[in-house]
Amino acid sequence: MIRQAIIPLAGLGTRLLPLTSVYAKELLPINGKVGLEYIIDECIDAGIKEIVFIISKKKQIIRKYFYNDKFYRKIIKNKKDLRIISEYKKIKKYRKIIKFVYQNNPKGTGDAVLKTKKFIKDKFFLMLLPDDLIIKRNCSKEMISIHNKKKCSVMASMSVNKKTVNRWGIYSKKININRNSFYINDVVEKPDINSAPSSNAVIGRYILPKKIFNKLKNQKKGKGGEIHITDAIRKLIKEGHKIIGYTFKGKYLDCGSMEGYIKSSMEINKL
Repeated sequence: MIRQAIIPLAGLGTRLLPLTSVYAKELLPINGKVGLEYIIDECIDAGIKEIVFIISKKKQIIRKYFYNDKFYRKIIKNKKDLRIISEYKKIKKYRKIIKFVYQNNPKGTGDAVLKTKKFIKDKFFLMLLPDDLIIKRNCSKEMISIHNKKKCSVMASMSVNKKTVNRWGIYSKKININRNSFYINDVVEKPDINSAPSSNAVIGRYILPKKIFNKLKNQKKGKGGEIHITDAIRKLIKEGHKIIGYTFKGKYLDCGSMEGYIKSSMEINKL
């Protein structure tokens, strides 16, 4: 059973400058709702009982968002606004399942994951990247269902334009399970267009084994001088660890770029 999720939030969000020069990108509103809340709601609906946020000292505003009680109590006392009361209750509900760890030096996603080691109790856990919003279907819930049947890791997949493969982690397929799932033979971080093994890209939803921490502990820096979760995943695959790629059925939205952020609000407004 997957009961815990981790969400890396320490990134500076430079693709959304100048908005992120003063504000955390994950707290920017998307169609009137904080972007991070879509991810939290996805976790809760998927049965997650605890979420570990990985933040940095520069992004303390995320922690404050969930612990600004004095502000809310003063407003509610003076105004008695039902909408504000409802929002405050929701935030208090969220924080009951949230824990925080810190990644103050931006060493990559792999390093961020390693920071959560002391919190992860079960053999497998869920990881979600907040820039990747998936609407209309709960991707995490569907991946957990696959995990429960196959008892192995699962990673979300989406077919991308071959000209853009150098932006993504790209899968090499081992064998198809069905129309939407396949066993992964390898995954390559941001390959050259001519050497990419496929056009099946890694999207920010992962069910990973706790033993990946052992790989990350000794993981050397990869492309861009960062510690990539992809490199640790590759080591697990080479040692025989089964990982399923799942081509999800929901709609993918990239909230990490200015163009994608604007488009996300427009798409969600249509629902």
